[in-house]
Amino acid sequence: MLFQIYGSTAGTQLLGWVLVFVGLIALNEIARQTKAGGVAIFGVILGILTVYFIAIHFGAFGGAENQTMEYMDGWFHYFKLYAAAAGCIGFMMLKYKEYLGKYDWFKVYPFLIVAANILIAIVSDLESAVNAFKVTGDLSGAWWASNEGVFLYGGWWNVVNAIAGLLNIFCMTGWWGIYSSKDKKDMLWPDMTVWFIIAYDLWNFEYTYSNLPTHTWYCGVALLLAPTFANALWNKGGWIQNRANTLAIWCMFAQVFPIFQLCKTFSVLPTIYGGASELGYSALDLYGPAIEVYNSGVNTAGEVIADMGITADPRAQGIVAILALAANVICIAFIFKRAKEQGINPYKQEVWKGTKDFEEAAERM
Repeated sequence: MLFQIYGSTAGTQLLGWVLVFVGLIALNEIARQTKAGGVAIFGVILGILTVYFIAIHFGAFGGAENQTMEYMDGWFHYFKLYAAAAGCIGFMMLKYKEYLGKYDWFKVYPFLIVAANILIAIVSDLESAVNAFKVTGDLSGAWWASNEGVFLYGGWWNVVNAIAGLLNIFCMTGWWGIYSSKDKKDMLWPDMTVWFIIAYDLWNFEYTYSNLPTHTWYCGVALLLAPTFANALWNKGGWIQNRANTLAIWCMFAQVFPIFQLCKTFSVLPTIYGGASELGYSALDLYGPAIEVYNSGVNTAGEVIADMGITADPRAQGIVAILALAANVICIAFIFKRAKEQGINPYKQEVWKGTKDFEEAAERM
């Protein structure tokens, strides 16, 4: 229902997912276990990549023909990389209580940076809805081409998910309840329990599924499950740190090797591109036509898609958007219910104290 995984490439598509999932978990462990590991990944490696990105723009490493320049040179991808890295560095300061991390006022930093990233995604969702509205005059759904070389099918589901994202910001509670684990391996946010994690994962999956459809098999499934898996089994309370680390690591990899998730061997298309895989198309095959539509300045995306034999199938987008909204409504309803029962402000105080998730995380403080 969600992805087109079948035929001769099904094995490599599944293998690619496993490699990304396991790789993210392993690299996250390197980053969190020691200060040296974190500095190496988010300081040294990112610094080298920054020089690499700048050099590409001056014609080095193939210049315009370099795969980073050709497929990942949009502002959004760079913004996500450095925003995620900024989160990782800030979380390390809080974990080790160094630099700004020594001050109590800096404990609100995790909330602010997560909220900012959610807001950026909300804007992206609304952009897709607006572009679809320009075509049909309503939100029933329409194709448009982004400057990233992707055919997107916008509609009412983008608006629903944008509302879910806005609610998700206020599902983050206990903004000042940030701690360092006893072993100094993790920054803990114990009030960020499974309630928030499920609501966030559903919202973010829908966001990637609708707005980064050619990447979502990896950034919307493997990337989201890696920190959730770690939080559930051995790193209770450390989900937000896991999430920032894995997101930054994935962005670094995707920025340097975008062909991995676009080529026919490993790319997986969602069902919105109805029949694309049966026709032999990969994500890379859609890139060129989408860029041509974008550069033309005329929205002929629907005609181009039709000529390719692809039909829009937005059912999954709509269903997941509704699930994401429902999860966030339920989560925030329980937050206000618990806050009222305890007579507290859920953002100044920790609302999930006494629950299994919270207490398991608290034992690590």
